[in-house]
Amino acid sequence: MKHPWILKLLALAAVLLLLLWALAQVGGIVAEREARLREAQASVAASLAGPQSLAGPVLQRQCTETWETVQGTGKDRTRVAEKREFTLKSTPATLGVDARATMEPRHRGIFRVQGYALKATLTAQWADLAALQPAREHEASHLACAAPVLWVEVADARGIRSVQVQARGVELPVQPGSLRADQAQGFHVSLQALWPQAEVPGTEPLQVQVTLDLAGSQQLAFAPVGEQTQVRLSSDWPHPSFTGRFAPIRQKVDEQGFDASWQVSALASTAAREMRAGAAEVQTFSVSFIDPVNAYVLSDRATKYGLLFIVLTFVAVGLVEVLRRLRVHPVQYLLVGCALTVFFLLLVSLSEHLPFSVSYLAASAACTALLAYYGSHVLGGWRAGAVFGAALGVLYGALYVLLQLEQTALVLGSVLLFAVLAAVMVATRKLDWYALAGQWRTAS
Repeated sequence: MKHPWILKLLALAAVLLLLLWALAQVGGIVAEREARLREAQASVAASLAGPQSLAGPVLQRQCTETWETVQGTGKDRTRVAEKREFTLKSTPATLGVDARATMEPRHRGIFRVQGYALKATLTAQWADLAALQPAREHEASHLACAAPVLWVEVADARGIRSVQVQARGVELPVQPGSLRADQAQGFHVSLQALWPQAEVPGTEPLQVQVTLDLAGSQQLAFAPVGEQTQVRLSSDWPHPSFTGRFAPIRQKVDEQGFDASWQVSALASTAAREMRAGAAEVQTFSVSFIDPVNAYVLSDRATKYGLLFIVLTFVAVGLVEVLRRLRVHPVQYLLVGCALTVFFLLLVSLSEHLPFSVSYLAASAACTALLAYYGSHVLGGWRAGAVFGAALGVLYGALYVLLQLEQTALVLGSVLLFAVLAAVMVATRKLDWYALAGQWRTAS
């Protein structure tokens, strides 16, 4: 053939396409395993409890106003009784929450899902109960109201292990279900024992204490329904992610866990108004108990660098081939690329059983040793193989740093590519490419 280097470039392009297909298959395996993890999380949520949220306590009172109207004239005049039913709600003036979440991980096969047990004390105070006093809309009407009811909403009632509610030294019997129309999960208590005659003084203050044991998984949220809400949450989980509408004003995170505090005013939050209005969505702030080293996320990110990884390796082999006048067959390129591709498969499979850092070290060490041994034969000597293996080790190290430094991955990757390009340009700055092509034609 007049231009054998063209045939070789076409063969290398075919090798790259084949390896790209292989990387796509590995990426599909990573996605499938990640989907299995989500199924495990859903299974734990179905059998234990899902992400939890606490909203309340809220005071609620059902009232009825009845009156008579006159219809018709003369002999046809009749009196008709009419009725209006309405609901009065009151949120606390101050709400304090002191809680601790202890991690209780659950396993589904090889998958681990973060569950927790929450022990919380909610102290709610009302300066007065004026909001529970009914107002007439019709003259000479009759007003009748039931005893106030206090309720607390949770996201998944299956996680409720125990509840105690005390008011004025009286422990009140707890009933299932909240009284919120669009979210019935939770619990409520009747306050009739505090006012047996159903006469609720409007100027009387009230303090209620709720002690709650609650199980959940993955996330915990609070709704700041008080005019002033203070929440303190501690846990033995050292990797919290604080999300939602409000960040903690104080937080301490170390290897033993975290301790965080929030302070939210009704001036900054609409949660109290939304609860009184019965809105479907209420402002919350939350903590996610996330695993900072998600093996599948990191494996997926590593696989996305796979093509770049292979191209850089091929560039290194091609550079040695050009500078040392060696002949490396496309099949040898293919075998090197296969070893690089198998690395990503090893990584995801080992990381399901070992910490990601250990899995990465084992997979990269195995592939580096294999390619260094193979390179010593392909590149004509053990020194060349050792240099090739060392270069791969540096490349694996750079990839690991890219995976850990997500925020600076772009700049680090750009610098790495620039360094590789500069090395290639410096190494080939005096190379006569026309003469090299002529030598290839003569050799062929």
